[in-house]
Amino acid sequence: MTTSRPAPVSPLIDADTLATALAGPRPPVVLDVRYRLGQPSQRPAYLEGHVPGAVFVDLDTQLAAPPGPCGRHPLPAPGDFGAAMRAAGVSADREVVVYDDGQGWAAARTWWLLRWSGHSAVRVLDGGFPRWAGAVETEVPEPAPGDFVPEPGALPTLDAEGAAELARTGVLFDARAGERYRGEVEPVDPVGGHIPGAVSAPTAENLRPDGRFRTVAELRSRFAGLGADGARTVGVYCGSGVSAAQEVLALELAGVRAALYPGSWSEWTADGERPVATGAERG
Repeated sequence: MTTSRPAPVSPLIDADTLATALAGPRPPVVLDVRYRLGQPSQRPAYLEGHVPGAVFVDLDTQLAAPPGPCGRHPLPAPGDFGAAMRAAGVSADREVVVYDDGQGWAAARTWWLLRWSGHSAVRVLDGGFPRWAGAVETEVPEPAPGDFVPEPGALPTLDAEGAAELARTGVLFDARAGERYRGEVEPVDPVGGHIPGAVSAPTAENLRPDGRFRTVAELRSRFAGLGADGARTVGVYCGSGVSAAQEVLALELAGVRAALYPGSWSEWTADGERPVATGAERG
């Protein structure tokens, strides 16, 4: 028997639309993936209050493999990821909504992983939990197990060699803050700078001041100005493949399909033989 899959949906959902869906006959599965780089698990914040029915998913342990030569947040093994999603109630025929605390990084990572694994109906709550104005609950739900089985490969990825090649022949965006791209500071990884040929495109510029994504027209204009004009292949990296997923989502909104380099800068710099560029120029 073949499991029916929901039709593809827009990658974003607003809080009012989510509230309506939750009150409907077949509400979406909601995942709370709040996360702060370099800080402990945000599960305590989840326990203080979350969208009704939301299941907490930990980025470090459920949305990534252990850190190592492949980076600080390597892609999880499909079997492990599938088990985590099924435990959270995710099924192939049911829509999923994910939210974080507003940056969109962790929510987009979850969106990307599910889409990459073959789930077609996944949305990110635009603006994250701060935009949710409905009731919250502290009870931890016990969802019925889902049936989602990952089938990786539905979205494009890059390895280190592919990223280096794309920086020469296409457009490779560096989604980190500009000062990290330039090599002025590096708070996490051992070396500052960027992949030679990469273009600085910080994720903060994808969002409005209130944390929601900019309009499609604004995103199209931004990325076209940076070289993603529809004529060249586009890829994105960041520090460890998390914030870059937010940029991939922003590009998707703008109508540009982009590949993610999951290992990103943390994998690139794990090999001391790989070249590093610094300064504002692409190198």
